[in-house]
Amino acid sequence: MNTTKAYAILFMLGVMAGPAGAAFAAEATADSSVDVNLTPQEIAEKEARKACKVDICKALRTKDASGDIACHVIKSWRKEQLVKLVGKLKVTWPYDGAHCSTDLSIKRDDLARAMMEPKVEIEFQKHTVTCTIVSEKKGVTEFKFDLTPKVTFENGKATKAHANWGKVEAPTLIKSAMWTATAADNTVNLLSGTIVDEVNDFVSRRCDEVKDQWAAQH
Repeated sequence: MNTTKAYAILFMLGVMAGPAGAAFAAEATADSSVDVNLTPQEIAEKEARKACKVDICKALRTKDASGDIACHVIKSWRKEQLVKLVGKLKVTWPYDGAHCSTDLSIKRDDLARAMMEPKVEIEFQKHTVTCTIVSEKKGVTEFKFDLTPKVTFENGKATKAHANWGKVEAPTLIKSAMWTATAADNTVNLLSGTIVDEVNDFVSRRCDEVKDQWAAQH
C-alpha cells in the first residue's frame, strides 16, 4: 500500500474512532492499554473532554432532549499507538505523535431519538476536523477534512453508519491520498463497522464510566 495513502487511512480511522466520525465517541483511543500511563498532556485532554462526555451520556441515558451540546474536543495520539495501527497496514510511521481537534455540535433531541425509537437514522451536523502531524525533518504538517456522519439505530444500538466525507484541505500528497480513500469510503462504506462499534462502546461502557456524574444531573 502506498505509504501516504496509509497515513490518510490511519487518520481517518483514528478520527472515526474519535469525536467527529461517530459524532460522540469522544473518548475512544487507538490503544486503550496506555490509559494507565497517561502523560500530563493526555490527562489534561481527558479531563477537558470529561464534561462533554458527561453531557452526551446524560442525553443518551436519560433521554434528555432539551437544547444542544457544544464542545471543543482535543485528542493526541502517541507515536507507539500510530506505529501499532499502521503496522497492520504493512507500512512504517516516520513521524512523532499526532494531534486532532474538532468543535463538536450535537442536538440532544437526536441522541434521545436514537435511544427511544425502534429504528431511526440520525444525520449529525457537519464537523470539520483539524489534525497536525510532526516530523523532525518536515516540522508540523496540518490538514483538515469535513464529515457529516449518519448512523442508523435500532432499539438503542447503532447498526449501520456512514461517514459522509466532505472537503479536504491538506498538502498535495496527503490531499490526493485522502481524496482517493474518502471517495472509496463514500462509495462502498468501508468504515461502517468501525463507527458502529465505537458508538455502541461509548453508549454502554464509556457512559458507565461517568454514570455518577450524569446520573447526578438528572
